[in-house]
Amino acid sequence: MNRNVHARHNCRGLTLFETLVVIALLAIIATLTAPSFVAWHLRDQVDARAREMLSTLSYARGEALRRGTRVTVCRIDAARRCLATGQPCKTGAVDWSCGWAVMIERGGGLYPLRVQPDLASVSIAGALTSLTFTPPAGQANGSFRSFDIGPRVDSIATQGKDWRRCIRIAAGGRARIADGACGATT
Repeated sequence: MNRNVHARHNCRGLTLFETLVVIALLAIIATLTAPSFVAWHLRDQVDARAREMLSTLSYARGEALRRGTRVTVCRIDAARRCLATGQPCKTGAVDWSCGWAVMIERGGGLYPLRVQPDLASVSIAGALTSLTFTPPAGQANGSFRSFDIGPRVDSIATQGKDWRRCIRIAAGGRARIADGACGATT
């Protein structure tokens, strides 16, 4: 019995010096990994925005076919109204990062069916006009056929195909997503 009591007294915790060394090592590791975590998060945002835009385009085309009426996808302001070509949104951006909406024409006006909010960290370049899907086949009418999605701020860490997505829209209205910028060669 004395033996167990004696063994307990020999067990000690960490000294102050050992604790400070462990904390310093954790701080160094956190400092080294923080930039890659931020970059990973930005790439995740680019992927999410590309999927949201692809989903929106597919939804708009489907609604035009289902409802038998014109359905428009446009950049929007804070009041959910379509922005004119070249008109900046509240962040000052003139691209699709302002947010967008699927609008249906009813009684001479446009009413939102689905709205995507703004995300300033991701740039979505495309022509600055709206895109309209028309029945009966859901053709896309508009002055552009693609969206180029990537980080708003370019840096050495965010260069290359892995950081960009391209959504191409066929004349029939079907949209496809691909890795890399729209103008990039494969």
